[in-house]
Amino acid sequence: MKRARSGLIIATLLALSACTVAERPQAAGPAPLVAPPQTKADRWRAVATTEDAERLRRLPMAWSEALAEVRAARSTTALREEGSLLEAGAGLARPAPTPGSYNCRLIRLGKTDRRAPALVKFKPFFCYVEVENDLLTIVKQTGTERPAGRLWEDDDATRLIFLGSIALGEKERNKPYGEDASRDMAGVVERVGPMRWRLALPFPRSGARLEVYELTPVAVQPAA
Repeated sequence: MKRARSGLIIATLLALSACTVAERPQAAGPAPLVAPPQTKADRWRAVATTEDAERLRRLPMAWSEALAEVRAARSTTALREEGSLLEAGAGLARPAPTPGSYNCRLIRLGKTDRRAPALVKFKPFFCYVEVENDLLTIVKQTGTERPAGRLWEDDDATRLIFLGSIALGEKERNKPYGEDASRDMAGVVERVGPMRWRLALPFPRSGARLEVYELTPVAVQPAA
């Protein structure tokens, strides 16, 4: 009888031991790696060349050097006449220009040639803003230097990133961005007032410190 009880007790203990082993929690494996979500800036950085990404990073330096040269040349009156157009950090919310025709005007600031003026204003011309897929584009329609490119959203909500190219001469066509480094352009589009935008190009290949295109809508838009 005692042997039977002892056997029953041993069997019970073995059963409990088996349950304990079976229910022991398994060690957790390494957590899966989750890539961070893509930001708006990641999109344009994936397109921009290394050289142009560096130009855009140095935009504050371009503004500082260009304005310093203009002031040193005693051209401050011209700066005041342009108001917020030539003020660094003047970008406002909602930077995207409305699609349509614009009067565009180029101003070059800074110089590499001592004999050149520190600030040069050019005659107005026409350019056009339109929608291409999910991006806005800017195209200069007339003149011997005709920029054209796409506008990309940025993590900074007060600006858009311009990546494009310039066509030189009446017969040359704009090449796709990244195809010819000598024609590539990179800049920042900002709204600087009611119905007033600018495209600022830091350290352009023209030799200036900064090029600023002013964009103001044409009063009478062409029929669609």
